[in-house]
Amino acid sequence: MSHKQSIEYLAHILRDAGDAEISKGMAAYMKNHFVFFGVKKPEREALTKSWIQERKKLLYADLEEIVLLLWDQPQREMQYIAIELMKASKIFRQEDSLILLEKVITSKSWWDTVDLIASGMVGGYFLQFPERKTEVALEWCNGKDLWLQRTSIIFQLTYRSRTDEDLLMSTILTHLESREFFLRKAMGWALRQYARTNPDFVIQFVNAHSFSGLTVREALKHLNK
Repeated sequence: MSHKQSIEYLAHILRDAGDAEISKGMAAYMKNHFVFFGVKKPEREALTKSWIQERKKLLYADLEEIVLLLWDQPQREMQYIAIELMKASKIFRQEDSLILLEKVITSKSWWDTVDLIASGMVGGYFLQFPERKTEVALEWCNGKDLWLQRTSIIFQLTYRSRTDEDLLMSTILTHLESREFFLRKAMGWALRQYARTNPDFVIQFVNAHSFSGLTVREALKHLNK
């Protein structure tokens, strides 16, 4: 069975399991940017577990082909499955995978996929290849794509003591005056997570700059309790 045929088989399973009313609700939650089969996460994971397990140890070229084929599918669940396959295969441990990660961040982009890729895989990639971290993150941060900008701010969410404070400050301050909701939210989220490790740094950083109310509320959420 070819990769294309295996994905057609997967789509058939999900289509049979889908629910029209659930599909409408999922689409509405995503502002109707995407269509859905209407399969909730627990059922989707149960239906696709063996499919992913059978493919997670494939060669990188095969994994890349499958991910891109899944990304081309109209139903949003297929992109979620692509992310689950990338996570299961630890595809980010391959140096060439940065090209793939950038493709899926900038295609069919919305917070639901971008945030999973940013923290779950881009973060892992830069731990694996730290020599590429600063150059790529700053390139994304200073580029024109909103979702790469957001990724440059939040990819360190799970880093804790390994957080590069200089890079975190640089990516945030680049967009200090931005009125974009997804960037303001990302700044606050990144700072809120790092406040669990270094609250004094976050408090001093927030007090030193004129951040939006949204960013400040997000950054200090746990500290104000």
